[in-house]
Amino acid sequence: MAQTTFYDRPAAQIGNDLVRVTVLVQGGHIAEIQDLESGVNPLWVPPWVHETGVDFGNNSESRLLQGVMGHNVCLDLFGAPSDAEDAAGVTAHAEASLAPYEIEESGRELVCRCELAASQLSFERRLWLDGRKVLVQETVRNNSVFDRPIAWTQHVTLGPPFLESGQTLFRAPVVKSAPFGDSVPILLEVYGCAAPLAGFNTHLTDPAINRGWFTAWSPVSRVAFGYVWDRADFPWLGTWEENRCRSHSPWNSRTQTRGMEFGASPFPESRQQMIERGRLFDTPCYRWIDAKGVLRVKYYAAIAPSRSIPSTLSEFEELL
Repeated sequence: MAQTTFYDRPAAQIGNDLVRVTVLVQGGHIAEIQDLESGVNPLWVPPWVHETGVDFGNNSESRLLQGVMGHNVCLDLFGAPSDAEDAAGVTAHAEASLAPYEIEESGRELVCRCELAASQLSFERRLWLDGRKVLVQETVRNNSVFDRPIAWTQHVTLGPPFLESGQTLFRAPVVKSAPFGDSVPILLEVYGCAAPLAGFNTHLTDPAINRGWFTAWSPVSRVAFGYVWDRADFPWLGTWEENRCRSHSPWNSRTQTRGMEFGASPFPESRQQMIERGRLFDTPCYRWIDAKGVLRVKYYAAIAPSRSIPSTLSEFEELL
């Protein structure tokens, strides 16, 4: 493996003349997608990463907060566990965000694997570079003898200095939003405001197109960043915002993030709530995996200099 450290954490890294990608060994988080020309990494690095003696509390989220960074995968739970699962040791977003990963470098590719003992799943993520694109392939194997419903969400979180209140723009093709109902065909939002703010909304990506996507743009760095995926795999895009609202430790009213969370489920919630919800806007809220079955998805992230936020996916891809 291309061994390195990132904020003193064991990591693996690949790069070319344009982009550098760093993956943490613990939790498998994609911690860095840096544009080498500008030095910008849009992904979130928590402000407590170099602090000692941090109080993370004692709940299902505590262990996740100790290690989370950038883009983590939520498998096979998106959200908090039930009370019974919590008592049994299940953490928020489940074990794929906490497990130790075996990471191998094969040419210019990183192969990241972990075994999810509680979930009886095997997970593999392959990353390789194509110019300014970070191509990703994920494989989930069901090691049990039962068909089962799973949540599977890419929890992409952006942070400062790329993320700036009242400045950073986000765009995505959505048709319905909850709790708001109908939405404009293209969602265009400005991150944050002067007042503390927090919240989560879910959006149904446009079923008339084959690919889901979002782009983000910083007018200060003049860099565009985004993800593109097959909508059949991940029909939902959740937007989560924390703008100095949470006053308890480790947040301490100083944390700014924006989550752009594309996945198979609309809301972060318990497994029972997910299954009972079933469908929203006539769209499933989870995926099935067959007994001893395999699911595979592909998507990519990309970063490039830009004088404005791309208006369409084609415009974004022209930058790459």
